[in-house]
Amino acid sequence: MKKKYQSLLQQISLQTLAVTVLFISSLLVFTYIADENVLENNNVFDNKVIAYMAAHSTPLLIRVMEIITFFGSMQFLLPVYILLIIYFLLKSNYVYATDIAIIASTSTGAMYLLKQLFKRHRPGLPLIENAVGYSFPSGHSLSSFIFCTMLAYILWMSPGKKTWKYVATFFLLIFSIAIGLSRIVLNVHYATDVIAGFCLGIIWVLVSFWLMNKIQRRNIS
Repeated sequence: MKKKYQSLLQQISLQTLAVTVLFISSLLVFTYIADENVLENNNVFDNKVIAYMAAHSTPLLIRVMEIITFFGSMQFLLPVYILLIIYFLLKSNYVYATDIAIIASTSTGAMYLLKQLFKRHRPGLPLIENAVGYSFPSGHSLSSFIFCTMLAYILWMSPGKKTWKYVATFFLLIFSIAIGLSRIVLNVHYATDVIAGFCLGIIWVLVSFWLMNKIQRRNIS
């Protein structure tokens, strides 16, 4: 019993360490990009990525990316969020309904606030017409990462085989990355916008789940 308890404590400690490292790393990368690439206007890396994409993009790739990028837009995510919230309300799962509403709305608000704060303009000559607003950070990257993370969390909290949960989580992560990549291929975001969007998504998810767990534990006690 004692060995089992010690093993559990060790596992919790390792999880806490991993989460802490992930949070700090994401915060440092986001801060570095905001300072070096946005405020200092250092576009060397971004321009190299743009040149590479322009040289290797094909009409088929661009068409595929136009389809993929839709799944990171508010036109797709907003109705899906509403349906998810309604579904959990009907299931009397008010915790999930509340968590989804709060995380989705606060992350969107933070994204728009940061866009207005940094006011970074988008790359020239975008390949789609509906790219409006400022560029940093990428809203599609942030929103898709948070959406896919919440789906993965709900999946892991539900019954089912772990193997399928790992597979589904992997594909959700890949899909989120593909949405971020689509913004670079379509030349509506700099690569650093997308990286910063993912970093902000990681930060927001970790802080949000930490706060939600604290609130839920306080309510239970």
